Amino acid sequence: MMEVADRLKHVEEYYFSKKLREVNVLKAAGKPVINLGIGSPDLPPSESVIKVMTESLQDENAHKYQSYQGLLELREAITAFYKENFLVTLNPASEVLPLMGSKEGIMHISMAFLNAGDEVLIPNPGYPTYASVTKLLGANPIYYNLDESRKWLPDLNEIKKLDLSKVKIMWMNYPHMPTGAKVSEKFFEEVVDFATEHDILIVNDNPYSFILNDAPKSILSVRNAKDVCLELNSLSKTFNMSGWRVGMVLGRASHINTILKVKSNMDSGMFYGIQKGAIEALKSSKKWYNSLNNEYKQRREVLWEIADALNCTYDKNSSGLFVWAKLPNQIKSEDFIEKLLKEKNIFVAPGTVFGPLGEGYVRFSICASTEDLMGALERIKS
Repeated sequence: MMEVADRLKHVEEYYFSKKLREVNVLKAAGKPVINLGIGSPDLPPSESVIKVMTESLQDENAHKYQSYQGLLELREAITAFYKENFLVTLNPASEVLPLMGSKEGIMHISMAFLNAGDEVLIPNPGYPTYASVTKLLGANPIYYNLDESRKWLPDLNEIKKLDLSKVKIMWMNYPHMPTGAKVSEKFFEEVVDFATEHDILIVNDNPYSFILNDAPKSILSVRNAKDVCLELNSLSKTFNMSGWRVGMVLGRASHINTILKVKSNMDSGMFYGIQKGAIEALKSSKKWYNSLNNEYKQRREVLWEIADALNCTYDKNSSGLFVWAKLPNQIKSEDFIEKLLKEKNIFVAPGTVFGPLGEGYVRFSICASTEDLMGALERIKS
């Protein structure tokens, strides 16, 4: 029998890949499952984005291989977006690389900079892909703790006490997923100083900046940040384009060129029509963000009621697509979500998916209609 690669011995199938199969089996059996576990926007992109993408299919270059760096027009739209929203100046020719989703970027960045045996600082709790990609490449994850008492921010002084000689990359994700924690510019300045002192590449994964957040920030706005930082971003959450797979990595030209060496060997360019739609999305007015967030505010109010009905606590100042809720004492996350799925046909994510320090928490998604959220609330109250 064919042996699988050793690298897979340390990596499990992505939790939501497995769990959604279970949920779909329940639905197929007639169970009316309400899915509050996944952060995939259920609302459509703007009509203008779909119109531009559709019309672009008639362009003479629409169906050819595209540039590995993406259309210059797309890179210019990305840099204009960063200038307007984050006051960050970038060179569209050399400091931005479009990606087929920012998740792809996690692999590309890791492949570009990590050797087997290198170490990577990874948040706990945090996005599971940081650790799985690290393990796939034979590097070693070093987890740094985030907890509620510090508002889900890393203690850089504690991290400095570690042996950092083998650390190449530090993953960050602010606004934070799953907790919704936000950061100040002062904190980003401290991170840049830390990275400069220890020769570590910081990657801030930043797809949630415009979701229920009045003050979007980019780590690249900090002085000298380009020397030691990259930033990932995505159109998935902000523009309801998760299935389109449009992301970007931004930073110093030499870092971008290094990543391009990997990417150019792994795909043959993003589909033309998707790029044209992305350009249109990045030109969206403030009206788009306000409309989206007004809808999400209404949904979040219902999620807070759901959390209250389940005797959970949460932070009303958090941002992003989720409500991160603390369970009553002594209740285990996975026991809780299994009971909720079995008895009420409601699926939510256990905090343990995001690391051991997620124990005792659950994550509710606002990516469900108000009707579904009200239905979930009624089931719980009954």
